[in-house]
Amino acid sequence: KDLKNFYKKCVNDLGLNVIGLMCIPPNDGKEKTYFKEMSELSRLIGLKELSMGMSSDYLQAVKNHSTYVRIGSNIFGQRS
Repeated sequence: KDLKNFYKKCVNDLGLNVIGLMCIPPNDGKEKTYFKEMSELSRLIGLKELSMGMSSDYLQAVKNHSTYVRIGSNIFGQRS
């Protein structure tokens, strides 16, 4: 609800250079819903970067305009 106000406060009052949003959704099988909402929020405030998606769901994240994905376990294998 307050993303626009929070973003404005970070940029205007705190002088932060916010370039994008990041999310790691809960492991409830609804990644598509979260990624779609994050993409809409990012567009709403005009950010260029969107970091979401991990090895198990990065394709869905990319379909929703993710510009950064975390695919370490696909590259390096599962953690022990």
